[in-house]
Amino acid sequence: MRLVLRIRRRGLRRLAALVSLGLISLGLVAPGLGQSAAAETITLRYGQAFSAAESVYSLPILVAQREHYFAREGLAVRDVFVPGGGDKMIAALSAGTVDLTHVATAFLISADLAGSDAVAIAAEFDNPIYSLVARPEIKTFADLKGRIVGLADEAGSVAFATRALLRLKGVADRDYWVDIVSGTPERMACLERARCDAVPLGQPQDFAAISAGYRLLGRTNEAVPAFLYTVTAAERAWAEQHRDAVIGYVRALAAAFRFIRDPANRDAVAKLIADASKSSAQAARATLALYLDPDRKVLPRRGEIDLDGMQQVIQFMAEAGLVQRPLPPPQRFVALQYLHAAGIE
Repeated sequence: MRLVLRIRRRGLRRLAALVSLGLISLGLVAPGLGQSAAAETITLRYGQAFSAAESVYSLPILVAQREHYFAREGLAVRDVFVPGGGDKMIAALSAGTVDLTHVATAFLISADLAGSDAVAIAAEFDNPIYSLVARPEIKTFADLKGRIVGLADEAGSVAFATRALLRLKGVADRDYWVDIVSGTPERMACLERARCDAVPLGQPQDFAAISAGYRLLGRTNEAVPAFLYTVTAAERAWAEQHRDAVIGYVRALAAAFRFIRDPANRDAVAKLIADASKSSAQAARATLALYLDPDRKVLPRRGEIDLDGMQQVIQFMAEAGLVQRPLPPPQRFVALQYLHAAGIE
């Protein structure tokens, strides 16, 4: 009996030593996985804004998590919510509170020009479609003159595209007042409270608003050429130090885009959109139809980065006086080697 107890105590001491060295992680072994597989899992902190998480723009990450594509690459991608607008996403990278982040390209470019080390490693959304939705009494674009339009941050591409749509329809910048409201859910609330007379909405909130009686005036893709909207960004030095994890991340993202584009998965993808955005299944299905029937090049095929689309964002920013000429090349803001290593670019 003493011999058995002694062996057990030795075993417990050995187990405790292994835990203290980080060779075994107690309680973290997923069902069906051995301890060696769990020990190799790398956790990546992924920065998101609350507004993005509650919209279609979180879709690639949601699919990669739901379908275990990250886990297949030995990764656990954990969402970290970053308060504030798009500029705060790059600040979170610099502060080390996130490893990767969702960010609109305009904010990535501005941060780089101000000295940031952040670069795009994969595309999340290419050419977005924002709907300019107005209160029911606003029947035409001309009715917006002298009214309040709720715009996203003036340094972002949503504001550039919305202003371009308004100009195309005969409404000059001086013809309306602006209220800066970041995020589709917040702009929808601005419309509902009658603080804004019209706002650009992403999907599926635009379909929900139209169903509720608000008026669709037009969509931004009528007015602007295709551009690269959002990317996953990382600090260049961090990505080089964690090369294998970054390659695994972009490979998982590519698998997510293939899943989204497969017609057989339409119902599953629509449910994810509806759950994330707290919208109806009908609005979620309408969103996918808008993107894919026919393909309007809203979604990347595999997370590839469109340099022409990045160049278009730089052009938008130059026209707004946010980038000085000569214009920087789009290659400055990307690190394509991880996509290349994953067989995507």
